[in-house]
Amino acid sequence: MSDKPSAYRDAGVDIDAKYQAVQGSGEAIRSTYGPGVLGDVGLFGGLFDPKAAGAEGELLVASNDGVGTKVMLAQRSGDLSSVGEDLVNHCVDDILVQGARPLFFLDYIAMAKMRPESVQQIISGLAKACRENGCALIGGETAEMPGVYRDGEVDIAGTIVGAVARDRVLDGKRITRGDHIIALPSSGLHTNGFSLARKILADAGDPDLGSCPEELQGQSLAQALLAVHRSYLQPIMPLLDKNLLNGMAHITGGGLLDNIPRILPAELSVEIRTGGMPRPPIFDYLVSRGGIAAEEAYRVFNMGFGMVLFVAGNKLTAVLESLESRGELAQEVGQVISGAREVRLI
Repeated sequence: MSDKPSAYRDAGVDIDAKYQAVQGSGEAIRSTYGPGVLGDVGLFGGLFDPKAAGAEGELLVASNDGVGTKVMLAQRSGDLSSVGEDLVNHCVDDILVQGARPLFFLDYIAMAKMRPESVQQIISGLAKACRENGCALIGGETAEMPGVYRDGEVDIAGTIVGAVARDRVLDGKRITRGDHIIALPSSGLHTNGFSLARKILADAGDPDLGSCPEELQGQSLAQALLAVHRSYLQPIMPLLDKNLLNGMAHITGGGLLDNIPRILPAELSVEIRTGGMPRPPIFDYLVSRGGIAAEEAYRVFNMGFGMVLFVAGNKLTAVLESLESRGELAQEVGQVISGAREVRLI
């Protein structure tokens, strides 16, 4: 890093620190590269060959998201690597529900003052999740913006691009009355509801994240709150390969009540039994401490429902057996009924 006087550094932007952060993450980024990646770290744009990745002629599916205020709790814990994993896995799940497998990922990391160790923690998490999902991390942006962010603040977002064969797109049109609803469990809050969670903690005097409230059954607050957002790619891709699903919904912000209607045909509704779905204890801790009404809880949080699958009756056994063989604790929680895109929790 240069020790020469710098007007830009005096204004709050340290170019040397930025390049130190990125260069220190080069090997982690390269570890995500597969046959579709052309070029190397540092180019102005990432190059990707869909044909080399086995996606020639397929439709591209893209999504963009962030991790919200969860990053603030990660900062308090002193380790930002988990939010890098959160970001990739969330985006993977968002395109997975349309039948797509991930191809490549782009990240955006912004902060008030460049902290190479924080950037490298985030990128290590991004790279880990990209490797696990078969997704190449081919580009990104690291921005130092004093005045936009307060000192110590960090924000991250990302864009994913995947591919799906034209005849395998899931857009909800296959869902029919009588379909069974299968739920896959979440690992925790995933990446939603953290503004409410943080308010509940603040109202309780901001307890130490290392503390282990009795309700959390041996977990610390940090472990429960920062549990990594699950990727459902591995258990679900075999179901997609065998054309066993009529539809899927990723349960993110808006919970069951807002996410399921996004993929329902106009004339259909669902009934979902919430009582039989196990949920991580952090949900009951937050709902109880915050005095949150049940309906709001199921809109703000996923309440243990990470992914919802729609399955025809003649394929139900095959789906459940496939999920069980991969260690999934899948639950049949309801069915599709007539109605105008309503979610009835029973």
